[in-house]
Amino acid sequence: FANATHEVINVTLHTTLAATTRLVVPTPAKPILPVQTGVQAQQEEQSSGMTIFFSLLVVAICIILVHLLIKYRLHFLPESVAVVSLGILMGAFIKIIEAQKLANWKEEEMFRPNMFFLLLLPPIIFESGYSLHKGNFFQNIGSITLFSVFGTAISAFIVGGGIYFLGQADVIYKLNMTDSFAFGSLISAVDPVATIAIFNALNVDPVLNMLVFGESILNDAVSIVLTNTAEGLTRENMSDVSGWETFLQALGYFLKMFFGSAALGTLTGLISALISFFSFGDTHHIDLRKTPSLEFGMMIIFAYLPYGLAEGISLSGIMAILFSGIVMSHYTHHNLSPVTQILMQQTLRTVAFMCETCVFAFLGLSIFSFPHKFEMSFVIWCIVLVLFGRAVNIFPLSYLLNFFRDHKITPKMMFIMWFSGLRGAIPYALSLHLGLEPIEKRQLIGTTTIIIVLFTILLLGGGTMPLIRLIDIEDSKARKRNKKDINLSKTEKMGNTIESEHLSELTEEEYEAQYIKRQDLKGFMWFDAKYLNPFFTRRLTQEDLHHGRIQMKTLTNKWYEEVRQGPSGSEDDEQELL
Repeated sequence: FANATHEVINVTLHTTLAATTRLVVPTPAKPILPVQTGVQAQQEEQSSGMTIFFSLLVVAICIILVHLLIKYRLHFLPESVAVVSLGILMGAFIKIIEAQKLANWKEEEMFRPNMFFLLLLPPIIFESGYSLHKGNFFQNIGSITLFSVFGTAISAFIVGGGIYFLGQADVIYKLNMTDSFAFGSLISAVDPVATIAIFNALNVDPVLNMLVFGESILNDAVSIVLTNTAEGLTRENMSDVSGWETFLQALGYFLKMFFGSAALGTLTGLISALISFFSFGDTHHIDLRKTPSLEFGMMIIFAYLPYGLAEGISLSGIMAILFSGIVMSHYTHHNLSPVTQILMQQTLRTVAFMCETCVFAFLGLSIFSFPHKFEMSFVIWCIVLVLFGRAVNIFPLSYLLNFFRDHKITPKMMFIMWFSGLRGAIPYALSLHLGLEPIEKRQLIGTTTIIIVLFTILLLGGGTMPLIRLIDIEDSKARKRNKKDINLSKTEKMGNTIESEHLSELTEEEYEAQYIKRQDLKGFMWFDAKYLNPFFTRRLTQEDLHHGRIQMKTLTNKWYEEVRQGPSGSEDDEQELL
């Protein structure tokens, strides 16, 4: 009996192990990327070094150009237009040098999408989110979200669907459904840099300014997520899946990317707010405020942290870093010391300016460095579809929103919002990032994207100021100013001002009087002022204000003493400085 029992147990164990072995498939090991060594590694290092040198040289030349624009008061010319034009001239000059076989810069002047998405785009997006504290962004959050999410999706579907059906009718170059939707998504990313500069110069309606600016910021992230969704469908085998199942799969992927990335960025921003909140100087707290260099370093880490984490877990790093910037601007910034606040403002502005300048310069260079495939019918129909998709985005949604808004969006404002749909760096970089086959398809989309970007920047961007004056939408004070007083230099304004409204100067009593007791706060604004802001930000006491002023005064005196001890300096110079 014992032997029989032992035999049954053995059979049972063998059967169970066999079934387990069949069901549990071992997870394949993550492949380790090959590490280049020896001569190959040295060559790659030299190539990367030349690319870095060339990029920095281009940025340096563009900085000199911007300085000349400011020095000679060429304020009527937006800097983005000037930098793109300079890039075109530099590309032509390099082409002539290469034709004469004097040098070969083909590899260095080619724009690398990985460099854009890893190094250049995150600072631009974070700085954009960090600057959304201005004006009434949160008062218009519903309208901005509707334009940037649903409006961008509408534009992407119209452009992508139009290209697909025109291709099926043999009117233009034929693209399949996913490639058409990918192109429609990337070309729907707006970048009204020149328009915003004109708005600020002419003091147009602040609501119009915030609607255009806020929509463009969120729109970039939505466009990138939509493009990634289309690319994901392209990589998968969808031949045996129905159209409805494909739509549901794309919708689920988009929702996961959008809300997952937004939640991750928001959570990271709130954690940074809590860390800065517990660094206020009590004995049992971290107290980073007394060492601004460490506090500033911690904020820089949190600025890039959500991007790396989101990309590592297959979410959208751009969406995460955008929401992190918005949250850090609204909560974390007010817990920082005054020195760190100013450092954050100026550092983010400078880095974002250099990144934007680099991208716009390479956009001009791409006319000569990029292998092109040009088809007139494809370009013309794409421009028509882009303008039509923008119109279907703006006008119906604006009329819908006016049923719920106290401050109505007027027809003039709708027309300006439609006209200000410029395309910029993101469509260009996304077009190079698409892995389309055959190669002529990638070249066609890249060439068409470059033409549309230049068309909108040069023609629409250049026509915005005359249009605003024509339809009489500018502020009455700005209308009285001479045209010579109009300043479209974003860099000069950034260098001459410190946004004092973004410095934490409200005490507990002042905050309560300014926000808590206001009767006009509604929805999220009321909930934020009542619960979120008091929880994540600490109101300054009179002692905190006194300590902050002493810290700033000490640093200023120290700087002045070092200036006085310098080699230059007559008494007249010191008196003028005082």
